Amino acid sequence: MLKIGSNISEVRIDGNLKSLRLDLDAFLACGLTAAEIPVHGVDAIKNGRLDRKQALEVRRILEDYPFSYSVHAPNPLNLMDRDNLDMHIAVLDASLQFCLEIGSTLLVYHPGRYLAEEEFAVKGPIMLSDTQKKRLLEQEAAILQNYAGQYQLVTIALENARPYRFHSPYCYAEIPAELKKQVRRIARDNVRVTLDFGHLWMAAKFYGFDPLTEITALARLIAHCHVHDNFGASVFASEKQQTHQIPFGRGDSHMPVGWGDIPFPELFLPFLEQFEGLLIAELRGRYFAHTRESATTLATMVSSLTGRTTQQLLTVNI
Repeated sequence: MLKIGSNISEVRIDGNLKSLRLDLDAFLACGLTAAEIPVHGVDAIKNGRLDRKQALEVRRILEDYPFSYSVHAPNPLNLMDRDNLDMHIAVLDASLQFCLEIGSTLLVYHPGRYLAEEEFAVKGPIMLSDTQKKRLLEQEAAILQNYAGQYQLVTIALENARPYRFHSPYCYAEIPAELKKQVRRIARDNVRVTLDFGHLWMAAKFYGFDPLTEITALARLIAHCHVHDNFGASVFASEKQQTHQIPFGRGDSHMPVGWGDIPFPELFLPFLEQFEGLLIAELRGRYFAHTRESATTLATMVSSLTGRTTQQLLTVNI
């Protein structure tokens, strides 16, 4: 069943489970029916191992709410890591364990990066041969094949990536067609795609592809969505301050729907009628006060496109 939710911001809660509960209370008051939990934001993984005591405490909190839950794996998780791959594999395993612990059936994973964002400050653009890139793609695929088989109750949903000026293409998933190829290479029913609209819009502007064409090609693989707005202009990785970017229409803003210029109704058309996953309004913590507005705008849009009533999408009247 299609549900509308929002993300718990790891920056807002910063491991504080009292803050987690307060934010979930706010989601409930807004009528949301889903929430995305960052496993790293609740401090449930430490040194590559699931902290079962912490995970149990998180589960007890989540059980007090009627939400469907997705889980976001730690952002730095990179199955193309060349320095400490065993640790990254351990973090993937712990993230999947966390999903089972809290009763979630979907894990969002940022696909492998040829050059991790953490390295941008000390390295220039990626300088790998096609042969080296192919080996890394096969490495990631083999790992995901293995863990998809071990955790068949959890869908691992690979998220399309945003571009960065100077360092792109640091990640194959900046290009939706390449992300599709990798999912097809993995060839497991429970390995699919998280469609991030904000990242897609930025990549379309950066690379000059048609986002509607790319979504249409991905439609059958989309299991999950991150829905947030921006103006499409990419930035250098060193640009972090949102108040410096937004006046110039730059950056991965993660604003509420309608605040940027992404043509959501057009981009929803290829898949929304058949979609039965979660639409997560993945807002930056600075927009937390606009959670209700974000959910309302999204529910109204989905209702107009699918015929579902807003009362079916949210638990409070709009």
